[in-house]
Amino acid sequence: MQATIEVNGLRKRFGQTLALDGMSFTVRPGHVTGFVGPNGAGKSTTMRVILGLDAADEGHALIGGRAYRSLRTPLRHVGALLDAGALQPSRTARNHLLWLAHSQGLGARRVDEVLEQVGMRSAARRRAGGFSLGMRQRLGIAAALLGDPPVLMLDEPVNGLDPEGIVWMRGLLRSLAGEGRAVLVSSHLMSELEDTADHLVVVGRGRVIADTSVAELITTASRGRVTLRTPARSAAMSVLGHAGATTAVADHDVLVVSGLPSERVVAVLNANAVPFSEVTGLRVTLEQAYMDLTSDAVEYRGATR
Repeated sequence: MQATIEVNGLRKRFGQTLALDGMSFTVRPGHVTGFVGPNGAGKSTTMRVILGLDAADEGHALIGGRAYRSLRTPLRHVGALLDAGALQPSRTARNHLLWLAHSQGLGARRVDEVLEQVGMRSAARRRAGGFSLGMRQRLGIAAALLGDPPVLMLDEPVNGLDPEGIVWMRGLLRSLAGEGRAVLVSSHLMSELEDTADHLVVVGRGRVIADTSVAELITTASRGRVTLRTPARSAAMSVLGHAGATTAVADHDVLVVSGLPSERVVAVLNANAVPFSEVTGLRVTLEQAYMDLTSDAVEYRGATR
């Protein structure tokens, strides 16, 4: 069942706007891969190219080694949610899924299974036009799961969900990856990805800035910095400076120390009889790491995708 998403050298221009400039990355089975970047970075265009909705000027995007347009029953290969509002509002939730199922050679039983899976069994016969954004998101997830695909692509899947729905989505994404599926999630909510994603593809200006694990990105961004709490701030700055560290004042009794690991900071302070109450490795959040990494990846002038 396992399959990958392979994006290789995608270039795409819309008029004077260069939307993709050599975009390349791979989404592997068994992982939730976060796809992040500023507005205009090329995320939506990349996902549309993968799904055959836009044609690349150069490069290719493959799902399980094949172009999307060559898949005879695409929902059995990849499930996608790009726009929760892409439905016929007069149809019921069940009928919306039924016509999709019939197009892929799937039966009504599978429709009922995915409605149950996303918690919409009681709303199955309600018209989709009356749904909240959160309910539309759940219906979109159901459609993505319909063909039991090995690859899933979801754009802002927690948008509109209440807290219970967000917790449910986290568990669903982890369980799908745990079953060996390749899961690509585009989101602006770094706190959600920090709790959910294993891997990150960070993009800006139409190209990949970083392709790494969440843990590695946070470790790199933290730069080995240490938070020190001491009543003898001046003395601590002096002895740590002589030991090769760089210090910065964070509060009246708190220093941020760079250039020495925490155990070395403790050893230097003890050797010089400098009192302290706390030495802690400084770990930045994923949001902080992301903001630092993308600070120069500004939106394209006139970009709309």
